[in-house]
Amino acid sequence: MEKEVLKDGSFRDAVLNYVKKKYKTRADYPWKGDRENAVLRHEDNRRWYGLVMEVERSKLGLGGEGKSCVINVKTSDAMLHDVQIRQEGYFPGYHMNKEKWITILLDGTVSFEEVCGMIDASFLATASTEKKQKSRPPKEWIIPANPKYYDIEHAFDKADIIEWKQGSGIRTGDTVFMYVAAPVSAILYQCRVLETDIPYRYQEGKLAINALMKIQLMKRYAGEKFTFEVLKNEYGIFAVRGPRGIPNSLSAALRKDTKQESKRDNRVK
Repeated sequence: MEKEVLKDGSFRDAVLNYVKKKYKTRADYPWKGDRENAVLRHEDNRRWYGLVMEVERSKLGLGGEGKSCVINVKTSDAMLHDVQIRQEGYFPGYHMNKEKWITILLDGTVSFEEVCGMIDASFLATASTEKKQKSRPPKEWIIPANPKYYDIEHAFDKADIIEWKQGSGIRTGDTVFMYVAAPVSAILYQCRVLETDIPYRYQEGKLAINALMKIQLMKRYAGEKFTFEVLKNEYGIFAVRGPRGIPNSLSAALRKDTKQESKRDNRVK
């Protein structure tokens, strides 16, 4: 990224190129006849996540005459905000909420890489709930599997990858631990989510499926290892009626367990 700045000779151009490539954002110039102040906004919720503008140096408390190019970005961490505005090249948001926005010089005082990091943070802070969900780090879930509707115990006998009902909030890259309901009543499988939002419509009684996800078997667990009683007594999980997060202690135990059956060698014949 630094090479791009040196080649173009303009932080402003480099910033606008960065958001165009990464977020498909085209600068918006909402003020008639004004080509200096460029708004960066989300396509879906139309919220601003950046404002590139020219500001009189004196208004920023800087010496010298003329204007300097800056970008305003939003922060979601109050402590980080207070630390940042004390650094060279950072200022409380100019013409913005000074407690939530930061102004950054685009003249090389702050490195291009650091500016891009602040833009990324602002993009996430102002994103829609759906977009934030997609941008979040991978997450671990326990999901239920009812033998009444599907023979999950033999689902992986012929293939390591199957399609399964997608639960709300689950995204590609997540890990799901499949809890098989009574009479098994235990976590039997660890899977990685390969694909989500596969269109599918199914309705039978209380069972409704609106989308599928593609999951890959990573690990099998012995049926007596992570039973409902163990989940309840040791990890405080009293029900698995839908996708739910798991406590760190259970996550560690599931990943540490080395006595699981081999996913390939110990299938039911």
